[in-house]
Amino acid sequence: MSTTAPAFRIVIEDKDISRPVSDRLMSITLRECRGDEADQLDIELDDTDGKLKIPPKGAKLTFALGWQGSPLVDKGAFVVSEVEHSGAPDRLTIRARSASMIDAFRQQRDRSFHETTLGAVVDAIAAGNGLASGISAGLRGIAIKHLDQTHESDSALLRRLGKKYDAVATVKNDTLLFMPINESRTASGKPLPVVKVVRALGDQHRYHSSESDAYSGVRAFWMDEKYGRRRSVVAGQAGNSKRLRATFANETDARAAAVAEWQRIERGLAIFEMQLALGDASIMPQSPVVVSGFKADIDATEWLSKTVTHSISGSGFTTRIEFETKSEEADTERELDHDPEDGITGVKADWHDKAKKKNNKGTELSGKADNAKTLKRTYATKQSATRAASLEWAKIKEVREIIAENNSD
Repeated sequence: MSTTAPAFRIVIEDKDISRPVSDRLMSITLRECRGDEADQLDIELDDTDGKLKIPPKGAKLTFALGWQGSPLVDKGAFVVSEVEHSGAPDRLTIRARSASMIDAFRQQRDRSFHETTLGAVVDAIAAGNGLASGISAGLRGIAIKHLDQTHESDSALLRRLGKKYDAVATVKNDTLLFMPINESRTASGKPLPVVKVVRALGDQHRYHSSESDAYSGVRAFWMDEKYGRRRSVVAGQAGNSKRLRATFANETDARAAAVAEWQRIERGLAIFEMQLALGDASIMPQSPVVVSGFKADIDATEWLSKTVTHSISGSGFTTRIEFETKSEEADTERELDHDPEDGITGVKADWHDKAKKKNNKGTELSGKADNAKTLKRTYATKQSATRAASLEWAKIKEVREIIAENNSD
């Protein structure tokens, strides 16, 4: 970056209006979002001389952003959706949104997909809206036995599929993109570059971490038609797993739903917000981010950008980023048909009691001591031993509960 002067390019209906906009510019704000929420571009212009014309709603424009002396970053195509004129002093505000909120996506449809793939479904939605299709390779081949779209818009169907497969759908440059939230890749399969952010680049930040033990995993149920019984799978670990309400038609769908929900829970365990004093137009939603110069827990976390807001005003060009934690790929396990801890009445965990001179070992118990299982590890503190015993006992009880429910059907 050779200069600290921001630069932009605005082309509306094939006419470059960057220079006249620059002469009257009060502010530009671009909010880039992940998923089906449209990106939003707000342009505020000085109209004290009354010479500005109000652009028609529906006008198409393209926008690029960066710094003078460096290549601008193309931010895609937008459609003017709102115009406001206010005063005094008179000003004109133009609001444009990306094409992911076009009218065709809101029209309700009735159709079914049978013995197909997720890629074919996304291709059909894209073609029906006059768009190219850009589904990631990892999702394209997922088999779909049957899918109904009944009195449902394409945008609602994409949201439903996104929730099921932990993916996001959006439209960029007349292409419908559908990709895993956690993948940080373009639709063509190329990885997004890792963005490195040091504390010296920012002038504000906020970190928040929530209780990590609210759930130990996610359990999803499915109907095993071969044996005429309900089964389940767990993403994460049993113990205090969240139960999904729906009973799925097969194990594959149940696994996908459990994994998607567990990864959503993991991503919400910590959030981080930061404003860069010098804006960086290359940062976009889904970018993997590494930060440094903060607390050790913050620096050690793998972050994923969720929302990026670029602003140009009298105070310069700044970028505000909202991060969430990047979740690990979840393992799933099918429920057990028998109790592997039959007869166990509780769980014991030993810990090093440094306050005792002799026999410096403490023991914590969860459950009853009659026939308690003792964990192999000796923990460093009483707190960690108590937590370990409690989690293991909760897991044993949940497994027994599920087996009992299945046997009572």
